[in-house]
Amino acid sequence: MKLVRTTVFSAIITFIRIASGFVAGKIVAVFTGPAGVALIGAFTNFISVVLTFANGAINTGVVKYTAEYHEDEDKLKYLFSTAFKISIYCSAVVGLFLFVFASKFSAWILTSQEYTNPIRILGLTIGLYSLNSLLISILNGKGQIKTYTIVNTLGSITGLLFTVVLVYFYKIQGALYALVLAQSIVFFITALLIIKSSWFSWGYFNRGFDKNIGVKLSHFSLMMMVSAVMIPVSQIVLRNMLITKLGINAAGYWQGMMRISDGYLMLITTSLSTYYLPKLSSLKTNTELRKEIINGYRIIIPGVFFGCCFIYFLRFFIINLLYTTEFLRIESLFLWQLVGDFFKMSAWILSYLMLAKAMTRTFIITEIVFSLTYVIFGFFFVKHIGLVGITMAFALNYLFYFILMIIIFRKIFKKNG
Repeated sequence: MKLVRTTVFSAIITFIRIASGFVAGKIVAVFTGPAGVALIGAFTNFISVVLTFANGAINTGVVKYTAEYHEDEDKLKYLFSTAFKISIYCSAVVGLFLFVFASKFSAWILTSQEYTNPIRILGLTIGLYSLNSLLISILNGKGQIKTYTIVNTLGSITGLLFTVVLVYFYKIQGALYALVLAQSIVFFITALLIIKSSWFSWGYFNRGFDKNIGVKLSHFSLMMMVSAVMIPVSQIVLRNMLITKLGINAAGYWQGMMRISDGYLMLITTSLSTYYLPKLSSLKTNTELRKEIINGYRIIIPGVFFGCCFIYFLRFFIINLLYTTEFLRIESLFLWQLVGDFFKMSAWILSYLMLAKAMTRTFIITEIVFSLTYVIFGFFFVKHIGLVGITMAFALNYLFYFILMIIIFRKIFKKNG
């Protein structure tokens, strides 16, 4: 079964990502404390927003149409050439913008102009970062899971090495430089592996800009830009709220909890992105879609449930392993964060169908609405309950999101028979 095989490869990627990410997080926590963890989290959110705009937010569209056009070589050539040109032009504009306004971004995102230079370096290297993400999307869409695994593994290891060295010598500044440089360096490895692939020829990237494909990719650009802005920005707003109301250490505790959550869920999210998006894109009938979604729930949701239980019972061990005793306050955040994680993954299996079938309007509305409700719930619960309220807001938000996904897709399947 391809889902199982993909999950195995995803597990390899995830294990290495988790191991390298948590080792890097431990180093950052030891050398910079909760305040450093909070700033690194803010910069990570910022990079995810910037990268989305730097490649025109086309990665999801590239995965979908690479899978959809797998039997039409001519369409693939126009797809890759069009996507390549979009990535080059967008990264040039975004890179210039970052370089010119680096000090302003530093003051807004990192609360100080002290970190202007890492943002300038990001502006100079964003083109490599953008092209690397494009090539990885092509590998994903073509189903070259082994190569995809190698590239992501090397990216994680490179990021870890940069973090260890730069944080040791330059503390927070070093961690920021590590985030900027690692994926840019990995581009050269990714490019080399793709050039050696049996299907590769330069003809895939030297065709003209195809207007029809550009329009199709634009729908995904719009969806991904909304998602890339709303999710990290909502986290930035909530993080700044925590800093204002409870102090920067409280924001660091929340960021530490989010790192744990994102880490163990990476297995599921990697499986969804590498298997479900291409698979759902290739299915044509409601019967096939229902069968695939039910199959996903049968395999994924039990794993999420037992994973959440396992993480909860080992929460003290995890905190001591990944952070320092200074982070023990994270323990109070586990229960509601894990409840939210369960509903989040339950909803995402359905929400991937919106991407696979280019349901642009529905996707955008839900992303905006639930990013706003997350912020509203966050402000309300933190005001009345304190730090644990931020995870209660997360859980309640994804419960409502899951319920809405069920309602939406019951109507869609009923309408289309």
